[in-house]
Amino acid sequence: MSVKQISVLLGNVPGTLARLTGILDKEDITAKALLSASTAETSTVRMVVNDPERAATILESFGFNYELTPVLAAEVPLHPGGMNAILKPLSKAEINLLYIYTTINRIGEETIVILGVDQIDRAREILQQNWIHLIGDEIYSL
Repeated sequence: MSVKQISVLLGNVPGTLARLTGILDKEDITAKALLSASTAETSTVRMVVNDPERAATILESFGFNYELTPVLAAEVPLHPGGMNAILKPLSKAEINLLYIYTTINRIGEETIVILGVDQIDRAREILQQNWIHLIGDEIYSL
């Protein structure tokens, strides 16, 4: 049970993220989760959107450099140490967490984290063994 993330390489200049989201907005593509990380020259934007395949087609038509990759979406347990309920089992299993970010618009409910890991199938198994609720395709309709 993984979800698809679209990663887009952008120039690190003012307005590029707004251009990207503006293009997607016009096509009714909604970001469910978003992370942007920059270096001096470029930014990588990682997004979980409501229709990743369609988003990829749209971005390709505009000449964006993108990649679709599987990631895990997990609910953070609502108790002290909830985040460590996810992180510790992955660490113990020697699964490398490459990045983590959260969804948008979940105020008052469990936070959903997006996990980019180096061993997705093993990470899924470890989290399920530790009673972590993984979110599948329903993330696209949040």
